[in-house]
Amino acid sequence: MIDHRMYPRGPIIGLVEPVLRSPLRDQIRQAVLDGLVDGRWKPGDRIVERRMAAELGVSQAPVREALRELEALRLIESAPNKGARVRGLTRSDLREVYEVRAGLEETAVRLGRPSVEALRTHLGRLRDAAARGSPRDQVRHGVAFHREIVEASGNEVLVSVWESLCVEVWSHLSIRLFRTHPHENVADHEPLMEAFERDDPGLGVLLREHVLGYAPVEPEERA
Repeated sequence: MIDHRMYPRGPIIGLVEPVLRSPLRDQIRQAVLDGLVDGRWKPGDRIVERRMAAELGVSQAPVREALRELEALRLIESAPNKGARVRGLTRSDLREVYEVRAGLEETAVRLGRPSVEALRTHLGRLRDAAARGSPRDQVRHGVAFHREIVEASGNEVLVSVWESLCVEVWSHLSIRLFRTHPHENVADHEPLMEAFERDDPGLGVLLREHVLGYAPVEPEERA
């Protein structure tokens, strides 16, 4: 974890404690994701592979693997002789992620139904987070509500693809970069909760529309 009391912020990725546990790639990937969520690294900031490996006390191989995964998620970009940088994200980038996520969740709910009691628990935590005015917890509990739905599908491939989208990270980026509303809006989740309680046959469509409702839109679409 990065200790910002010890290390200054700058355009190059901050120092982090040496990685001691495996898998190294996953920890490195998570360190970068945490930095994106917290806003420590902005679009255009450089991620120097060699320096990051030295700071972590590892070889460059796991760093390179982690950065490749993040590049596949379109969170960073690299160019020959220029290294890796945080991508300048657009509304279109985020909307495409939400479209894929919406399709996955619609499919998930057609394959299996989650525990209504578990959803109520997540919704209660979401409500508490909103009352405390904690955007980070609002996103975390909102994502947990949806993860419950996805995991209930019983389809490991679907769950893996959904998790690979880094839903929580994209939610934070959407809020910070484009001022979209965080998933703390309990009123938006109440109709879903009620639909699950009555086992509504139209849940798939309702869930898809719910997810797409949070996707950033282009300014002209608001006119």
